[in-house]
Amino acid sequence: MRAVLLVAAMLAAPLATASDAWNFRVLLDGREIGEHRYALTSTGDGRQLRSEARFDVRLLFFSANRYEHEAIERWDGNCLRALTAKTDDNGRRESVTAAERDGRLLVQRAEGPDEHTGCVMSFAYWNPRILEARQLLNSQTGELLPVTVTDLGDEMVAVQGRQQLAQRHRLVAPGLQIDLWYAGERWVALEAPAAGGRRLRYELM
Repeated sequence: MRAVLLVAAMLAAPLATASDAWNFRVLLDGREIGEHRYALTSTGDGRQLRSEARFDVRLLFFSANRYEHEAIERWDGNCLRALTAKTDDNGRRESVTAAERDGRLLVQRAEGPDEHTGCVMSFAYWNPRILEARQLLNSQTGELLPVTVTDLGDEMVAVQGRQQLAQRHRLVAPGLQIDLWYAGERWVALEAPAAGGRRLRYELM
């Protein structure tokens, strides 16, 4: 289950508008377990992305797993400049912070400090520029992970109750496999395998 929850971060012009939002219904094997909301705003010197996830997996009438994740990311173009993230994974709490200093991104996480040079991106699904990246920062753990992306072609996908043509891409990192759909340059869906052969899916509301 934990690998699934890690799913719950270039200087070209931004691909999303100055103010935008993505509100997803989250399903496990077709059963709704929560929501994940993203809000993007202009901050004058860049952009800020706020992410809030709430999952509650139940067996009969009992909660088998609760997951909450909140993150605030600050971006300059397509480069991450600051991060504050908190996660509660069924009582297991993690926090990660990052800030740019002298051209380096300094990351504080449970395992200790890291620093990265160059333009670092997180698993920022809302920004299709991540499809060009070779490594991405996991905002839950603070790890910088190598990634590979495969173009799986065009297909129809349900978007807000209607079928829409979208481009499917598969992003693979250590312990993670995430399929992403984009209608043009807008992120519209996500799917990832879960433990026990189950499927986790994000559907845009």
